[in-house]
Amino acid sequence: MPTLPDFRLETHFARWEFTARYHLTASDAQTLPMSELLALADDDGRERWESLALGYTEVRGLPALQEAIAATYTEAQPEDILCFAGAEEGIYLAMRTLLEPSDHLVVLTPNYQAAETVPSAVAQVTGVALRPEDGWALDVDAIERALRPNTRMVSVNFPNNPTGAVATPEAWQRLVDLCTERGILLFSDEVYRGLELSRDPLPQATDLSGTALSLNVMSKAYGLPGLRIGWIACRDHAVLDRLEHAKHYTTICNSAPSEVLALIALRARDQLLTRNRGIVAANLPLFTEFFDRYPDLFEFTAPDGGCVTYPRYLGADGVEAMCESLVEQAGVLLLPSSIYSSTLTPTPTDRFRVGLGRQNPGPALAAWADWLEHR
Repeated sequence: MPTLPDFRLETHFARWEFTARYHLTASDAQTLPMSELLALADDDGRERWESLALGYTEVRGLPALQEAIAATYTEAQPEDILCFAGAEEGIYLAMRTLLEPSDHLVVLTPNYQAAETVPSAVAQVTGVALRPEDGWALDVDAIERALRPNTRMVSVNFPNNPTGAVATPEAWQRLVDLCTERGILLFSDEVYRGLELSRDPLPQATDLSGTALSLNVMSKAYGLPGLRIGWIACRDHAVLDRLEHAKHYTTICNSAPSEVLALIALRARDQLLTRNRGIVAANLPLFTEFFDRYPDLFEFTAPDGGCVTYPRYLGADGVEAMCESLVEQAGVLLLPSSIYSSTLTPTPTDRFRVGLGRQNPGPALAAWADWLEHR
């Protein structure tokens, strides 16, 4: 396999995530202390936690966890679930295992970098851009034009990171039908599902198609990234078998404590998602008021779903300089558009990602405002 390029986001976070005073670009919802999560446990979850032995776990995941994950779908069954160490392992193994050098993949941009760079190291890849002038809308016609006779997979992410866009139900169904009719795997990153505010959640891909792959994780909408528990749901067991065999060469199995904690969280999923949607809803007026104060510098649109969005910076210094100076001088961390640049399509160069899922952003916004007014 060719050497993968530098993972720009992780390199940037390695420098600033734990040293910047204010993390205003977080991609996850506010997490919980361990005590609060354990307080949500039912009797079975509490017993599993207190009697847990730290041995190896089952490759596909704790059976009770598979059941809890399957309960979040309408069609998937426990045997349709394969757990991974976070979502990144699922992305990596799906692209490395299900694609061959002779295959072609279509991926949306902007997107999480691994969705582009991992398959680009394996197969032929074409990008289809979500465009700000179209409200970041899913353009199924553009995807159809990008298909080739050897297209093996289409990879999408809704609610989208970094834009917060959610496809319309009509466009989403068209894409699912297109892939199904052409015999193309639809790889659907759904890690922000459950944090929609202005639109209803889309049906999950695996519930609409027996061949589609739905990726999810405890990190984003649930706000529990430290668990490192993700999964792929797919009703095609031949695909899951291939992914399971690939996992034998990576993590082999998941952390036993993390699986039990994820089980507890998923059994309390309605409470967690309601809490996290409430945080985003409470934060939106604060961010809207902040950006409205500086109409000559920012264009801000609330996300359709998820807890990140992608405002535009209008300042003459440019977004890269603004983000660099802001974190160095005021300790406020943002992600500039270079993090989301693509080798496949043009991507906006005047955008930056903000996170709306963490509690109490007021001090960070105040520090940012002070910096703007005194620089």
